[in-house]
Amino acid sequence: MSVDLTSLTASEARRRLDLREFSAEELVQEHLERIDELEPRVHAFITVMHQVARQQAREADKRIARGEGTVLTGIPVALKDILCTTDAPTTAASRMLEGYRSVYDATVVKRLREQGAIFVGKTNTDEFAMGSSTENSAFFTTRNPWDLNRVPGGSSGGSSAAVAAGEAMLSLGSDTGGSIRQPGGFCGVIGMKPTYGRVSRFGLIAFASSLDQIGPFARTVRDAAMMLEAISGVDSNDSTSVDLPVPAYSSLLDRAAGDLRGVKVGVAREYQIDGVAPGVQHAVDAAVEDLKRLGAEIIDVSLPHTKYALATYYIVAPAEASANLARFDGVKYGLSLEADTLLESYMRTRGEGFGPEVKRRIMLGTYALSSGYYDAYYVKAQKVRTLIKRDFDEAFEKVDVIVTPTSPTVAFAVGERTTDPIQMYLSDIFTIPANMAGIPGIAVPCGFSDGMPVSLQFMGRAFDEMGILRVAHVYEQATTWHSENPAFVSSESMETA
Repeated sequence: MSVDLTSLTASEARRRLDLREFSAEELVQEHLERIDELEPRVHAFITVMHQVARQQAREADKRIARGEGTVLTGIPVALKDILCTTDAPTTAASRMLEGYRSVYDATVVKRLREQGAIFVGKTNTDEFAMGSSTENSAFFTTRNPWDLNRVPGGSSGGSSAAVAAGEAMLSLGSDTGGSIRQPGGFCGVIGMKPTYGRVSRFGLIAFASSLDQIGPFARTVRDAAMMLEAISGVDSNDSTSVDLPVPAYSSLLDRAAGDLRGVKVGVAREYQIDGVAPGVQHAVDAAVEDLKRLGAEIIDVSLPHTKYALATYYIVAPAEASANLARFDGVKYGLSLEADTLLESYMRTRGEGFGPEVKRRIMLGTYALSSGYYDAYYVKAQKVRTLIKRDFDEAFEKVDVIVTPTSPTVAFAVGERTTDPIQMYLSDIFTIPANMAGIPGIAVPCGFSDGMPVSLQFMGRAFDEMGILRVAHVYEQATTWHSENPAFVSSESMETA
């Protein structure tokens, strides 16, 4: 075949599948071959689903032949290995769940099955989604396809790297404090966190239940919109999912204007901080000028409590993690190590089953919830969280979207921050506020620094995903950053780490 099918966008693949220029089987086979070729270097997948993908592709071709195909029928998709699946293990990249098979699908997985999407594999993640580099996986570190000596970000680093490397056209990740947007930025792809409640969390192995949200990775904003539309909507299995109509995001994008006239873009003075790498700041400043040239009105806004977001997050998130991970006790399911007494078995299972970062967060959270400290830490953090949300509400009375860097630096070297948790946590300083406020955010490529991608983040009002998708799409179409990607070059050009 003359064209490299792994370099196509999902939208283009959809069009050409419908024209029968190639089959779903051919499309999936090329992706599986690329996975087999690249995985010894990239390590994006914990489990590659060869047989499942081929069977799904055959069914997709039959569906397309009957004229019953949907927007994702036959499209290769990767799933973060924290989403429950019946036909592949779900490990959360932890020894605690090594080999575990769920008896049910996560709601988002079920919805993709109904669409006829093809599952090529389960991707690597920081253990239980706790991390910013995918170095906390119990199995291996995923590498950044732009530079195999650097991290892909985290915790959804495998999902991001898979899309960037051309191993999947779309993927799903989860975002608790930036775990979709930060790796999307590091790998030069689109990463989107929807509003809390827009997408069902049923079947997502919980990290912090009031913060977690599932969202897409894609090579273009339109592809991300396609995926978001497929997975969104109320779910009776998730009481936090919201019963609101799901817009036809991708169709609305097709009708969106080619400029940003009338759009008010906020720039928060509190996000102009020391510690942002000069190359990142230069690229973001240039992007803001591009937005202005496209007709947007740039307005200064203030988010005075955003400086407390990082500290607040590292009380709320570990506290919820402490409660959620209590279920992994070596009795009901997962790892169970024998000992002379039940208490010793419990301690040995959790001691050997959890990695260092997970233990650190469990201890932080347990301390914050303990008698005598609950009011001083957890309750106070929730009050500050309310103030953070109030700041955003007031800012969105003046502007339609807020723009920030996605991360203060480009992707850092493997091992560079593993001994310095504070520096690792600071990777998410620009993304955490959106989780604390429950609002949507999207990361979009906006340039390069030191040969690595730089990313721009747009945040919007709650449930106004269409607003940030439109701005991101118009910006993307007026620039070329999204077209410069490892997926568009031969795999031989990736240097061996």
